[in-house]
Amino acid sequence: MQKKAGLPPGLRSKRPDRFLRTADNRQSARQGKRKPPDRSVHSWYITALPLLRCAMKITTIALSLGLLTLTALHSPAAQDPKPPTRKQLKTWTKEYLELGSRAMDKDRARQLEILELLKTAKPLTERDEEKWRKTLAKAWSKLPELPFDKGDGHYWEKERRGRYIVGGKTKKPKGLLIAMHGGGLGSADAGGAASMYSSVASDNKWVMIAPQALEATECGWTDSGTEEWIWDLVEQARRTFRIDANNVVLAGHSMGGYGSWTLGAHHADRVAALAPAAGAPTPIMDRDTKAIIDIDWGVVPSLRNVPMVVFQSIDDPQVPPGPNQAAAKEVEKARKRWGGYENFDYWELDGFGHSPPPGGPKAHMERLASRIRVPVQDVVVWQPVLNWKRQFYWLFWEQPAEGAIVEGRIDREANKITVTATFHKQSEQGLGLAVLLDGTLVDMGKEVTVEFNGKQVFKGLPERRLEVLFDTATFGDPALQYVTKIPLQ
Repeated sequence: MQKKAGLPPGLRSKRPDRFLRTADNRQSARQGKRKPPDRSVHSWYITALPLLRCAMKITTIALSLGLLTLTALHSPAAQDPKPPTRKQLKTWTKEYLELGSRAMDKDRARQLEILELLKTAKPLTERDEEKWRKTLAKAWSKLPELPFDKGDGHYWEKERRGRYIVGGKTKKPKGLLIAMHGGGLGSADAGGAASMYSSVASDNKWVMIAPQALEATECGWTDSGTEEWIWDLVEQARRTFRIDANNVVLAGHSMGGYGSWTLGAHHADRVAALAPAAGAPTPIMDRDTKAIIDIDWGVVPSLRNVPMVVFQSIDDPQVPPGPNQAAAKEVEKARKRWGGYENFDYWELDGFGHSPPPGGPKAHMERLASRIRVPVQDVVVWQPVLNWKRQFYWLFWEQPAEGAIVEGRIDREANKITVTATFHKQSEQGLGLAVLLDGTLVDMGKEVTVEFNGKQVFKGLPERRLEVLFDTATFGDPALQYVTKIPLQ
C-alpha cells in the first residue's frame, strides 16, 4: 500500500524568520483581599518588564542558533545532564526526519531544539556510528513514498495540482531520470518531456519522472515552490523504487534545459549528471548595451564536480546561443580559477533550430562521461542562493549568505581542510558556516587541522557526534551523512 504524500511545499521566504516566537507568560492573581499596592515595587515592575521581555527574546534566539543549550537553561546547577533514553531517541528520530531536509521557520527551530537535546548523548564510537547510520537509514525509508508509481496523475489529487508522469523502467530501476519540460509564460505540459525521455530512461534502466511546473511562468522550474517540490519527488521516488542516491540524473529541453542547468547547479551534490538541451541558465545583462556580462548566481561555481553535456544549435530562434556561449566561457574561467569541470561538454552545432540534438536524448546521454555520482570530493566550490539548502557536499551553512563563494580543499596527507569564503556584501556573511567530517574525508584517529580564510580554527581529534548524524540524515543519502561538525564562523 502506498504511503500518503507529505504536505505541499510552501513558498520560499527571502528572509525567513527562523526563531520561535514565545508568548508572554501571564498568571492571573488569586481573588481575595489585597493589601494596598506598594507603589515603589509597582514602579520597578513597570520599568523592568520590557527588559525581562527583551531577555526572553534574546534567550529564544540564542537557543535556536545553538548558542545556549536546553540543559543550561533548565538545570538549577552546573551538573552533567542525563543522556537521552531509548524511548526519547526513537521519538526524536521519527520527528526529526519527518520535519525533513528543507525545514524552515518553526520546523527548523524544532529540529535545532532536538539537536540540542541530542548533545547530552555521549560521543559515538566507530561501532556506534555504524549502528546509528543503519537506524537512521531505516527510519528514513519509512517516510512517505510517491502518491502513485505509474501513469499520469496529480501529487495533490483533490486540488488537481502537481502533475507528474511516471515512465521508463518501473520494476527495480537502477536510477532516476527527472525529465523537465519546455514552455514558458502560460505554457507547461509534462507530456512533452515524458514522450521525449521515456525511451532513453528505459534504455538506461532508469525510472523516469516527468513533473509539470506548478505555475506556467518563464522561470517555472524555480518559481512558486516548484524547485522544493521537485526535490520532494526525488526523495519520495528514491524510497518508492529503492534507488541509490548516486543515480539521479536531470535532463530537459528548452525551459527544461534552463531547469536542468539551474536546479542541477543548486543541488550539484545530489545529482549524477545533467543534460540540458536548447535551454540556458539566466544571463545577467548590461542595462545599456544589453550585452551578457555574467551568469546568474548559484550556477557555474557549484557545477565544478558534475558531468554535464549542454546542447545548443546556433540557429535556434527561441533560445539563441548567446546565454549558453556565455555560460561555457564562465565555466572556462572557473576551471582556471578552481580546477575541475573535466566532464563539462559544450556541444554546439548549426542547423537544428530549437530541436533536440541529432540522435535525440539517447545520443545526448551517451556523450555524458559518467552517469554515476561521485559523492566524496576533495575540492568543493559552492555559491548558495537558497535559504533552505544548508548542506553542500561536506560544507554546511545554517543561514547561507546569498551569492557568497565558498571553496573547500582537503589535503589528505596532512589531514587538513582549508576553506575560504568571499562575500558579495561584507555586511551579510550568513551564520553557522561549518565543515562536516567522517572517515571518508580524513583520518578520524589522527589530529585534524581546519583553517578558514587563512586562520586556524581547529586542531585536534575529531569527535563523533549523534546530533551531526541526525542533521545530515534527512536526505537519506549515506555518502553525504557525517559525524563531526567543525564551526568556521
